[in-house]
Amino acid sequence: MKIVVRMNGIERELEVEPLRRLLDVVRVELGLTGTKEGCGEGECGACTVLVDGVAVNSCLVPVCQVDGARVTTIEGSGFEPEQRAFLEEGAAQCGICTPGMIVMTRAFTERCSAEGRVPTLDDARTALAGNLCRCTGYGAILRAALAAAKERA
Repeated sequence: MKIVVRMNGIERELEVEPLRRLLDVVRVELGLTGTKEGCGEGECGACTVLVDGVAVNSCLVPVCQVDGARVTTIEGSGFEPEQRAFLEEGAAQCGICTPGMIVMTRAFTERCSAEGRVPTLDDARTALAGNLCRCTGYGAILRAALAAAKERA
């Protein structure tokens, strides 16, 4: 099947099996290895990407569903506030969950900015609940999410 997708701002035409996971197309066909596979079942959030601005687990999305869509991976632009906050708060350790956490944090911070509100710690916990980290406590990650939201506001 031929699909057209705007990947990180660049229009790409791909010949792929329609039910192939978006995660595999991103990593294998496009060589964008920042998006990680954690569980492969949509439980950990390591493979989170933005599809038309909405955070999704790319391990659960058949590539045929993104035909004509805008897909943004961690390699895309616009993640500077989140990346800076994660760096400054020491919110990363092994790196498997970090890209998905940053992508989800961007969706969270953009939503808060669009709504014109300052998020609370509980808001950050709720937004990042689908992203698991096995290396660190969530304190630094939540502080990073709130710092990024403050910067985007």
